Amino acid sequence: MCLGIPGVVVKKLSDMEALVDFGGVRRVVDALLVDVQEGDYVIVHAGTIIGKIDKEAFESIIKTLSELTQVNENERP
Repeated sequence: MCLGIPGVVVKKLSDMEALVDFGGVRRVVDALLVDVQEGDYVIVHAGTIIGKIDKEAFESIIKTLSELTQVNENERP
């Protein structure tokens, strides 16, 4: 199964790289496939930005991931 992670572009470093924030964790990722600017909401898979999303989609994905994490933690023995 593949999972794209939502993040926010903090800084475009070059045409090929961007610094993306994933809820406080920042990583340099490949930005070659999608033209991004600072403040863009993006989906990152395997270290590569694969698409831009709007703020509402970003917030919805974060909410769903948070809910899944809570369910998982509640089911642990």
